[in-house]
Amino acid sequence: MSRARSTEVDAVVVGSGPGGLAAAVTLARAGLSVQVVEAQDTIGGGSRTLDLGLADGVLHDVCSAVHPLAVASPFLQSFDLEARGVEMLAAEAAYAQPLDGGRAAVAYRSIERTADALGPDGPAWRRLLGPLSTHPDGLVDVALGDRRSMPRDLGTAVRFGLGVLEQGSVAWGARFRTEEAAALLTGVAAHAIAPMPSLTAAGAAVMLAALAHGPGWPIPRGGSQSIVDALAADLRAHGGSIVTGTEVHDLDELPRAQAYLFDTTPRTLVRVLGRRLPGRAARSFARFPAGNAAAKVDFVLSGPVPWTRPEVGLAGTVHVGGSRAQMAAAEAAVAAGRHAEHPMVLLSDPTTADATRFGAGGLRPLWTYAHVPNGSTLDLTDAVTRQVERFAPGFRDVVVAARCVPAAQMSEHNANYAGGDIAGGAVSLYRMFARPRPVWDPFDGGLPGVYLCSASVPPGPGVHGLGGWYAATRALRSRFGITQPPSLAP
Repeated sequence: MSRARSTEVDAVVVGSGPGGLAAAVTLARAGLSVQVVEAQDTIGGGSRTLDLGLADGVLHDVCSAVHPLAVASPFLQSFDLEARGVEMLAAEAAYAQPLDGGRAAVAYRSIERTADALGPDGPAWRRLLGPLSTHPDGLVDVALGDRRSMPRDLGTAVRFGLGVLEQGSVAWGARFRTEEAAALLTGVAAHAIAPMPSLTAAGAAVMLAALAHGPGWPIPRGGSQSIVDALAADLRAHGGSIVTGTEVHDLDELPRAQAYLFDTTPRTLVRVLGRRLPGRAARSFARFPAGNAAAKVDFVLSGPVPWTRPEVGLAGTVHVGGSRAQMAAAEAAVAAGRHAEHPMVLLSDPTTADATRFGAGGLRPLWTYAHVPNGSTLDLTDAVTRQVERFAPGFRDVVVAARCVPAAQMSEHNANYAGGDIAGGAVSLYRMFARPRPVWDPFDGGLPGVYLCSASVPPGPGVHGLGGWYAATRALRSRFGITQPPSLAP
């Protein structure tokens, strides 16, 4: 790209989500001058914690809330969040699955405790997840890799693959005999917002369920913003700068640089590059389909959720969808473009682990997502309330305030969430490898010196920073001749 002849900075990163900040930190630590440009007034993208004005002193996570991938990510492990003052707090249970008839299943950090509570399905649960939970590095290597490198732990890769094939096919009903165990794993699969059974949903289920019994599903003290703030502080300490409140419409609005990294969707990349981008690349990016969506409903509560089964309240995350069949039906409706009568709801109460999240008078935040078709304009507040009250009678009585952001409005606080697609594009088996287009280097932005580093590239959505890390190491090699990635240690 000819703009490099008189550069103002070495690299520009567009977008300050975890992927963008991970890329910026990596480049700055290599000794480069880096500027991050963010459209919103606050940094963080999908990892922000804000006062929504619902109650005095009550802060809400605007997207991500619980962080199994942050503690498992090789990038963030090397970055060492704990040494930087980020406290990752674990609730007594990672996640829970309430069922009709006053039943429930709970995934504790201990796989033995979980298996014991699952009764006749305990041994099957242990066989599926035990070997993977004791090899988290190998699991993460295959599940969160760049989709181009060979896994280093082939044994774990094979075990993971076999588990995904089983739970992503018609064989998914063969392992468990009880509704409790089947539903407990299926609730985790719902994080993919994909039809079930499918290989992509099964991949999410097996990976995240195994991590629950390994590194865990922690909640950052003070909210997800603490992760972003640690990355931003390190970037500034290494000479990088961040400009907020600046939406980029064209490449000429950015400082001249040798490398541009976009923590955006491919469609934003195409818009900013305009005619500079070869037509073939532009068409390929434009064909990357949007995924299914989520509507966000934030609550303020005067007390804990009154679950019929009290042990559900021990979990930092609750999958509110009922049985395996009921959840599969809800996700099938969304995939077909319809609103489910009983939507799949993901719920988190950060006060299960973090006492600092209580506001004035003991009020507390409650975080929920409901799965809906892309572009949905419906206010899901009542639908989510009914779904929670189905398993927690009296829930309405503890609701002090509520606010819904319909799927169609999710992009107002994060442009990457077009139509409510929080995954940055369709999550399918094909698109896990051809993400966002079928080329060998998925981080290639279509022009020399331009890279993608968002959830639209491998390994996909989640607060792990890996898309940014992978893209930045490629930029270091190809644009600056730096072959050894910098240390990320404090």
